[in-house]
Amino acid sequence: MATSAVAEGQQSLNGIISDPQSKNLTDLPTELLEHILCFPVLKNVDICNVSCCCKRLHDVCHERGKVWGHQYKLRWPRLQRFYRQNECCDWLREYKTRHRVGIQIRRTVESISKRFFTEVPCVGQVLGDSFAEIESLGMPEHFCEDELLFILNSDKSKSLTLKYYAKKILYFLRQQNILRSLKTFLEQPAEQQSALEGAILVDQYCNPLAEVTLNSVSAQLDEIAEKVKKMLKIKNSSHPSLRIAQGDCFVLEDFELQRQVVCALNSVLYEQLQYKGNESDYYNPLNSYIHQVLLRRTGIPISLSVLYMTLAHKLGVQVEPVNFPNHFLLRWCQKQRGSEDIYDYVYIDAFGKGKQLTAKECEYLIGHQVTADYYSAISTTEVLLRMVGNLLNIGKRGEGNEKSYQLLRDSLDLYLTINPDNVQYLLLQARLYFHLGIWPEKVLDILQHIQALDPSQHGAVGYLVQHTLEHIQHKKHPVTPEVKKRSAAEHVEVQYSVGLIMKHKRSGYNCVIYGWDPKCTMSQEWITTMRVHQLSSGANQPFYNVLVQDGTCRYAAQENLEPHSAPLEIGHPEVGRYFSEFANDHYFANEELQTRYPEDMVETLATVQDLYHRLTPGSGTQDQAPATDQNNQQAMAM
Repeated sequence: MATSAVAEGQQSLNGIISDPQSKNLTDLPTELLEHILCFPVLKNVDICNVSCCCKRLHDVCHERGKVWGHQYKLRWPRLQRFYRQNECCDWLREYKTRHRVGIQIRRTVESISKRFFTEVPCVGQVLGDSFAEIESLGMPEHFCEDELLFILNSDKSKSLTLKYYAKKILYFLRQQNILRSLKTFLEQPAEQQSALEGAILVDQYCNPLAEVTLNSVSAQLDEIAEKVKKMLKIKNSSHPSLRIAQGDCFVLEDFELQRQVVCALNSVLYEQLQYKGNESDYYNPLNSYIHQVLLRRTGIPISLSVLYMTLAHKLGVQVEPVNFPNHFLLRWCQKQRGSEDIYDYVYIDAFGKGKQLTAKECEYLIGHQVTADYYSAISTTEVLLRMVGNLLNIGKRGEGNEKSYQLLRDSLDLYLTINPDNVQYLLLQARLYFHLGIWPEKVLDILQHIQALDPSQHGAVGYLVQHTLEHIQHKKHPVTPEVKKRSAAEHVEVQYSVGLIMKHKRSGYNCVIYGWDPKCTMSQEWITTMRVHQLSSGANQPFYNVLVQDGTCRYAAQENLEPHSAPLEIGHPEVGRYFSEFANDHYFANEELQTRYPEDMVETLATVQDLYHRLTPGSGTQDQAPATDQNNQQAMAM
């Protein structure tokens, strides 16, 4: 493409230069010069050189002109959405700023592994200092995000450590923006707050790397509303809701007309589109995220109710959220609007395919009686607290892995943004951070806030303050990491090395080694629970830290592992913490892991090559192993 463009430009140029009236490049019209200088083969350095040739070319390449605008958009296409079409802008200044931001971001990300690397995965690790560093640089946020995305979208199997930390920083930066948006949303008058918008902010905060927007979700709901209108038209071609334009605020007063909308909505949502309550996997957090409910067409009572209520409002029917215990509902008034009599309402179960219930039937739904207060309509803020509370409970039910801790942290952040003085959840947040060993300075801030709100908590607060201060002191005097050399006499029985892709003989899972011990170092309780004594060599054999394909981290005995006969990439979220590259048949340890296991990469390469020779038919000792990259060549020389 670039070659044909150059050829086309060269023909045009030759044609004009052959004209006796035009002998110099600088005699060409400005438009043609700009066209030539916008060829894809020309880079920013070329434009700088051209602009230094003479005043004429310098003027053509002026900072607000087409040439630098083209260079900017060519190099950073994702940023075009931040500018209006044909906007007059100092493109050279934008180019220089974006370039400087890229260098600063990359330097910061590259430095993180050296400062935060730990051999044992720190579940829920927060790189607070580095996040603060990036924020303190005062750089345009969209430039920072664009550079982080550029790192993440580079060659899939390379720069894994750089991508690992770039992803964490992007996660944090987006979450901070979403929290600011949530605070702004909560400052609006209650009548202006949309339950859908609030639910999307919750969704975005828990999934900051997903592209979830209010516009995209609203567009999907508009499509569903149009389907409902088509269904409604069949029943009543003159129905007023058919004339509602998108964005119009319209309320149907006639009950029969409302009933027709509700019937059509139920038919489309539950029969035509097959939306349903997720009874088989109720506690999956995806059921709470609006974009996932739309994608999977399943959810829990509150998420389905938010969608149902939004669609009903679009079509002129006012239904209200009801904070019913154990089962979120909507209520639809059958009498004069604003009635306080709970028997003047029909209660809609969005989880139960839009089934309409009386007040008494609602009690049958949960198996016990409740007071009239539970039938009252609630505010958008209360809807969000219920939604986030569900996520909190799922996080607390979790298995203590990275995902459950992340969900617990995210939902606590959201809950305390909405209700910042909830002592119970402030204490839970402080205990969680203390347990994970992260952000001790923030823990102290939380504890101080708890003490001001409720002095009766001084016992729990005092305990956590004391141990958090000890943690801070411990951080000031870090322990020098142990270096494990295979050549040491006590490591003679260690057969495998970091970076090898293994298969568990008994469980069948695939994994990659990121550490080892010459003997099992776990507690006696763990050894007993895991029945290590039933192994032929018991605990008196090498044990390996492995990242497993299913996202877990395990500690496996040597006799249970074997090199994988067909090595494959391990899709574990922590791979980038330890490895810089996937080299087709093994992982290449990053600098920090190599410092702890300085002799392992040579052993890994030797094992891989030996495995290649044994598995390749007809290969002899003189055969060459598959081509290795530059990193492998360096490791061979170590």
